[in-house]
Amino acid sequence: MTAAAAQRDVIRVGTRGSALALAQTNQIAERLGKAANADIEIVTVTTQGDTSRASLQSIGGTGVFAAALREALVAGECDVVVHSLKDLPTADHPRLRLGAVPKRADARDALCARDGLTLAELPEGARIGTGSPRRIAQLAAARPDVVAVDVRGNIDTRLGFVEQGELDAVMLAAAGLGRLGRADAATERFSLSDWPTAPGQGALALEVRDERASRHLQRALDAVDHATTRATVLAERLVLAGLEAGCAAPVGATAFVDDELLFLTATVYSADGTRQLTSSHAATPDSRSAADLADAARDVASRVVADLLGNGAADLAPAQESP
Repeated sequence: MTAAAAQRDVIRVGTRGSALALAQTNQIAERLGKAANADIEIVTVTTQGDTSRASLQSIGGTGVFAAALREALVAGECDVVVHSLKDLPTADHPRLRLGAVPKRADARDALCARDGLTLAELPEGARIGTGSPRRIAQLAAARPDVVAVDVRGNIDTRLGFVEQGELDAVMLAAAGLGRLGRADAATERFSLSDWPTAPGQGALALEVRDERASRHLQRALDAVDHATTRATVLAERLVLAGLEAGCAAPVGATAFVDDELLFLTATVYSADGTRQLTSSHAATPDSRSAADLADAARDVASRVVADLLGNGAADLAPAQESP
């Protein structure tokens, strides 16, 4: 090893050990290493969500995936951790900060059904696997004659339920399928305007300790951060925070920037899908700077939340402690 190589900085990147987590982390880690001219060390962390077979709701919701990663980061076992942003609790961590949000992938939900069927084509009584209360509510609203089955496991496991005939279909995030090279398993992708997804779905969050980052780490974070994605997911997550709903609540939100406007639409569902409330608003950022986009996100989210609460959203998605 040359002296120059021996002196290269190292960025330790924490991640869950699932195939999807490793795939998305490796993609980001490569970009971090290139931007910082540093070596990368992947630190695999086992979370309760990975080891427990109980339903997510019974063990604390999707936030259980973030908890162990955050503990490892606080303990100094890694320098940055990569989360699926939709799994990250909305409440700030007292010792951590959001270092970067890379450009978002496909935020839509996908149906992976037997025989290439769409949701409308599935027969009455079809069994559709999902562990998400939001997706269960949306399925009940769209097809009250199908049966939602609570399932856990990685993407290949869930697709296997369909391939083996145990289920007629499963609902998955299109971004995850794409990152694992399984996009061809999707038989239908749902429009975000008709089927809003979890706040932050399709985006990743890079979390670091709430202290001045080393020069090479900060350079890497700046290189992968995407201001528009950061602002749109902020708007979506502020809906959850404003409703005081947990990250597994039956709430869908979609934000995007178009024609110099930041648009946000959010829908709250009753658990059985029989009722729903929707609010949409737009804000005009003063510029495309990260600060102005964030201000617009806060503005539009506050108006959406006020609308939803004023129309009775708290009765549909009762307040709960965010996991």
